[in-house]
Amino acid sequence: MAFLKNFNKTKGFIAGVLLSGTAFLFIHGKTTDPYFEISKNLDIYANLFRELNTYYVDPIEPGKLVKSGVDAMLEDLDPYTNYITESDIEEYEFMTTGKYGGIGASMRKKGEDIYIGDVYENSPAQNAGLHPGDMLESIDNQFVRGKTIEELSILLKGSPGTQIKMKVKDAFSHLESEKLITRGEIEISSVPYYSLIGEQNNIAYVRLTQFTQGCARQVKDAFDSLQRAQPALKGLVLDLRNNPGGLLDEAVALCNIFVDKNQLVVSTKGKIPDMDKEYRTPSMVWNKDIPLTVLVNHSSASASEIVAGTMQDLDRGVIIGERSYGKGLVQITRPLGFNARLKLTIARYYTPSGRCIQAIDYAHRNPDGSVGNVPDSLKKSYKTKMGRTVRSGGGIEPDIHIKDEPTSMISVTLYTKNYFFDYATEYASKHTSIPPASKFSLSDDEFNQFSKWLGNRDYSYQTETEHGLDSLQKMAIKEKYYDDAKDQFEALRSKLSHDKKQDLLKHKDQVKHMLENEIASRYYYVRGRIAQGLQYDKELDKALALITHPEEYQAVLKPGK
Repeated sequence: MAFLKNFNKTKGFIAGVLLSGTAFLFIHGKTTDPYFEISKNLDIYANLFRELNTYYVDPIEPGKLVKSGVDAMLEDLDPYTNYITESDIEEYEFMTTGKYGGIGASMRKKGEDIYIGDVYENSPAQNAGLHPGDMLESIDNQFVRGKTIEELSILLKGSPGTQIKMKVKDAFSHLESEKLITRGEIEISSVPYYSLIGEQNNIAYVRLTQFTQGCARQVKDAFDSLQRAQPALKGLVLDLRNNPGGLLDEAVALCNIFVDKNQLVVSTKGKIPDMDKEYRTPSMVWNKDIPLTVLVNHSSASASEIVAGTMQDLDRGVIIGERSYGKGLVQITRPLGFNARLKLTIARYYTPSGRCIQAIDYAHRNPDGSVGNVPDSLKKSYKTKMGRTVRSGGGIEPDIHIKDEPTSMISVTLYTKNYFFDYATEYASKHTSIPPASKFSLSDDEFNQFSKWLGNRDYSYQTETEHGLDSLQKMAIKEKYYDDAKDQFEALRSKLSHDKKQDLLKHKDQVKHMLENEIASRYYYVRGRIAQGLQYDKELDKALALITHPEEYQAVLKPGK
C-alpha cells in the first residue's frame, strides 16, 4: 500500500521515539527522572499514531505499522531481541517444543511449481501416501502454483484433528488424486538418530539437533537404549553440529548426564542483580567416567556451546571439529498483552571456568551501524579443572580442530537447481529398496548414469574468481581503462574459465555423497540422511580413533595440550 512506502520516511523517527520510550528496559537513562522521559515519549508516540490514523491519505494497518516501528527500534540491539506477534506465536512455540499442528511434510519450490519435500516418518502425510517429488496442485481448492513457502505453511498448519484436502500429482505414476488428510500434532524429535558405531559396535553415537523441551531426557534414553544393547560401551559421541541451541535448562540437564550432582554448569549475569543465577546439575550422574567426545562446528550455538564449554572446562570430554558460533547471551520472553511477547536478551552466560564465549560485540557499534567481533585485546584466558588454558570472547575452540571441506560451486548449483532432488525421485521410482542407509553408496556405474542424466540439463555457474573478474571489468570500463586492457582481460577470462564436466569429475566424491544422502532419505527419512552421511565423516572418525586409543584421549586433556 502507498502508506507503507511513505511510512519508510518516518519509520526512523518512530523507531527513535519507541527506543527512548522504552529505554529503561535496556540501558540506564541519563536523565534525572527517566520515568518522565518514558511518559513524555509514549505520549508523543500515541499522538503521532493517532494523527497518522486520522489524516494519512490511505487507510493504515495498525498491526503492520506498529511491527515496522518496533522492528526498526530493535535493530539497534542484538538480533536475538525480537517482537513476537500473535500470528508468530505458533512458530516461536515450535522452536521451543518441536511440536506443531500439521501434516508432517516440508514443501519445495521449483520455479513456480510446488513439490512435496521431506515426509516425516509416521506422519499424516506418510499415512496418506505422499512421498517426496509429488507435485502439489491445490490445498482446499486453492491453487498453490507461485505461492511462497511461508504462504504454504499457513495453509498447511492447523489444529490437530482438522482436515485438509490436497490435490497432488504422484511422482511415480504421474496420476492426479485428491487426498483428505487429518492434521496431527507433529513432533520433530531433537534426537533423530542414535546408534552403536565403531568396528566393534561398542561406541554410542547420539545426534542432538536442538534444545527443545525434554531433549535431555531423549538423549539419556538413547544412551540407555544403546547401553542395554551393548553393556560394554567403550565411549560416547555427542554430535552437536549445526545445533542452534534452545532452552538453557535442557543444556544443564544434558550436562548432568556426564557430570555429577551439584556441579556448576553455567552462571548468568545481567543488569538486574536479582536476576543473576547459577545453574547446577540437579540429579545423580548417568556416567561420569566413560570417555566422551563432543562434535561441534561453526553452526553450534548457545545451549550447544554451554554443553561443549562445560565439558571442556571440567575436562570431562574432548571437543572435536570447528570453532563454535560464539553466542553467550541469554533471552527470556515477556508478555505484552493480546498474546504478543517480547523476546529479549537479559544477561550474558559464563561457563564453569568463568569465561563468556560471546563473539560479537553488539554493545559497541561502528559509525555505520555494523558490529564486529570482540577484539583480541579484550579476550581473557581461563583455566580448565586440570589447568588447560581456554579463552573467552570467541566461541568454543575445539581441543582437536578439523576444518570442514568447503562445498564446491558445482555441488551448490546441483542442489539449488534441485537436480539431486529430481534424480533421487527418479531413482526411487526404479528401486523398491536399497541397503541400510549406513552402508548405502552408489557404484561408479551408477554415478556415471547420473552424469549422463545431467548431460542435457543446465547446471552452468560462475566461480567466485569469474565473479571477481566481472566486477573488475565493470570497474575498468567505468574508469575507462578497459579498452587498453581488453586483450589481457579476454586472455585471463579464457584461462580462468571452467569446464563443468571436468568440475563434476574433480568434485566427484562430494557430489556423489550429496546425491547418496538425498537418495537415502527417500527410504529412511531424516535418520537415513544422518546414518548415510556418517560414512564420510572426518570428525566422527577422529572421535572413534580417540576413544579406541585411551592414551591419546587422556593426552588431549592434559595441561599444555
